[in-house]
Amino acid sequence: MQCWVKLSWSRNRKRIMKKKFLMNLLLTFVWVALTGQFKLINFFFGFVLSFLLLWAITRNRADRQYFNRIPRIISFIFYFLCELLKANLQVAFDVITPRFYMKPGIIRIPLSATTDLEITLLANLISLTPGSLSIDVSEDKKVLYVHAMYIRDKDQYIDQIKSGFERKLLDILR
Repeated sequence: MQCWVKLSWSRNRKRIMKKKFLMNLLLTFVWVALTGQFKLINFFFGFVLSFLLLWAITRNRADRQYFNRIPRIISFIFYFLCELLKANLQVAFDVITPRFYMKPGIIRIPLSATTDLEITLLANLISLTPGSLSIDVSEDKKVLYVHAMYIRDKDQYIDQIKSGFERKLLDILR
C-alpha cells in the first residue's frame, strides 16, 4: 500500500509539472500574440514573464517543484556549455602547441545514478565533452568507465564528474 501511495504521488507530481509547463507555454503564446512581435527575444521575455506570473499565483508548496526545476535546467545548460568551452580550449591548445600535455587514462567512476535514463544521460554528457569518452557501465550499474585525455589527479577528475555533471543532472531528474 505504501509503495502504491508513493507511486501515485509521483505520477500526480509529474502531472502537475506538465500542467504548469503547458500553462507557461500557453501564456507565452498569448503574450507573443498580444504584442504582435514574433521574435525569439519576445518569446523568451513572454516565457519569463508567464513563469513569474505563475510563480506568484501558486500557493501550494507541492505545486512549486516546477519553479525549482526550470532554473536548475537553465543553470545546468550554462554549466555544460562552460565545461564544453573549457574542454574545447584545452584540446585546441594541445593540438596547436608542439608539445603534448595529455595524460590519458581510464577511470572508474562510482555512480549515484540508478536508473537507465540517468546513467545514459550522464554517459552521453561525458562523451559530448571533448577529451573524454564513456566506455562501459558495470553489470550492476554502479560504476561507469571513462577514458579521459587529461588526468592530472584521478580523485579530482572523479570529484569533478560526481559533483558537476552527475549531481546537477540528478537534481534535475529527481
